Amino acid sequence: MPIKTAIPEEFQITSEIHQKTYLVNGELKEWKGNNTTVISTISSTEKYEHTVLGSIPDMGEAEALEALDAAVGAYDQGQGVWPTMKVKDRIECMESFVKKMEEKREEVVKLLMWEIGKSLPDSQKEFDRTVEYIYDTIEDYKKLDRDSAKFQKHDGVYAHIRRGPLGVVLCLGPYNYPLNETFALLIPAIIMGNTTVFKPAKHGVLLITPLLEAFQSSFPKGVVNILFGRGRAVAAPIMKTGKVDVLALIGNSKSANALQDQHPKSNRLRLVLGLEAKNPAIILPDADLDLTINECLAGTLSFNGQRCTALKVVYVHEDVKDEFLKRFSEKVDALKFGNPWDDGVKLTPLPEPGKPAYIQELLDDAKAKGAKIKNKKGGKQSDNYIWPAVLHPVSKDMRVYEEEQFGPIIPVVSFKDIEEPLDDMAESNYGQQVSLFGKDVYTLSPLIDSLANLVCRVNLNSSCQRGPDVYPFTGRKDSAQSTLSVHDALRSFSIRTFVAFKDNDLNNETIEQLLEAKVSNFLSTDYIL
Repeated sequence: MPIKTAIPEEFQITSEIHQKTYLVNGELKEWKGNNTTVISTISSTEKYEHTVLGSIPDMGEAEALEALDAAVGAYDQGQGVWPTMKVKDRIECMESFVKKMEEKREEVVKLLMWEIGKSLPDSQKEFDRTVEYIYDTIEDYKKLDRDSAKFQKHDGVYAHIRRGPLGVVLCLGPYNYPLNETFALLIPAIIMGNTTVFKPAKHGVLLITPLLEAFQSSFPKGVVNILFGRGRAVAAPIMKTGKVDVLALIGNSKSANALQDQHPKSNRLRLVLGLEAKNPAIILPDADLDLTINECLAGTLSFNGQRCTALKVVYVHEDVKDEFLKRFSEKVDALKFGNPWDDGVKLTPLPEPGKPAYIQELLDDAKAKGAKIKNKKGGKQSDNYIWPAVLHPVSKDMRVYEEEQFGPIIPVVSFKDIEEPLDDMAESNYGQQVSLFGKDVYTLSPLIDSLANLVCRVNLNSSCQRGPDVYPFTGRKDSAQSTLSVHDALRSFSIRTFVAFKDNDLNNETIEQLLEAKVSNFLSTDYIL
């Protein structure tokens, strides 16, 4: 390590991307201030050195407040063009955007590989999955609107109930899925009639560049405003104004808490949060070890474990511990390391320059407290990587047990009594998912019943994951707030609102005239096909 391979021509960086514009109030404005260099930890030379990809604006409070004012103005106390627009017209805007987005697939996929080190198949999958998510959101929104195109009557009162926007959304996405998870926040927020201020993550930021024009040309001015810079420099001033109605963030709970604290009226701040997790695998004595090892391999090391849904601690029963550790360690060492475009690559350079040093700190702490590295390659370092280390035995006083490692290190805890991992999960600050490996239904049944009350997704003989995107994605405790899925996200970014009237001749005649005149976008029984 590192493996040196020639970079295929189609993936070479032929020119740096210097992002000189930002989107505010429907205008791609030229940036003339300071810039931040964007680097890739992937080397394009024989002797290792990072690659400069370009630069982005280093914005501050003035630009942040300018973007916020644009979003507030576009919402216009609920009277703006976008929040009052007909549903079918908002859908047409979104369809226009996604078609333009599809034209940028090659550019975005290339930048995903260089910026965050995601493999070519996974980068392509992220782009395609995001496009599919947008189309699924459009279809679900049509269904939601169809279901609302009617009147209800109870106790002599009619009601016409729809879902309405919440206001201004501040959207902050993560670096590990800078397209998919960011758009899982941004797209439903926009389509429901909210206006937005969006700041890309610290890594995976240049890949938004090819999409700026699509955003600018597809939506009315002020609906989507895109800033660049550090979160504390642009997000904090926005929150301090109290003009943000929804904080949509996928990232760390410390960041979420800090931003909430900035808001002067946090009681009226809607939160849509996807935060950290410490998802465990629990391997029972009768588990199919062939299947279990493959699933744990994918669960712990897909994208080097840089996923909130990654398996971050493995509980294995004493009866199968030795065999699991031996076979699992061999499989980890057999994984292929290389650049994202290399065939069959499973491990790729880490995008954060400081991540290998952090993983080494966790290793040193664990070894000092009695853990051993079980695989031969574990902990070997190169300029942009540290080989995944399988650690056992792991105890609660080790940092790797307590912290969400978000990288290639796998703590393994052995147990005799199933109450041990259950108690640990109950005490944990996190509650997103669990992977449960076993076959005996009489053992599995009570476990499933307990685990379903500790986390929000129990994966049976399967690794933890977010998808398919139509399924709920949420968590308990410090892992999430609100639910993200195609269906749920539309509801997370909206509120039920309705027109009510008593059943009498005056009201009935007025409503009939309103419906016939078709002058109200809210009060409508039009059916979208």
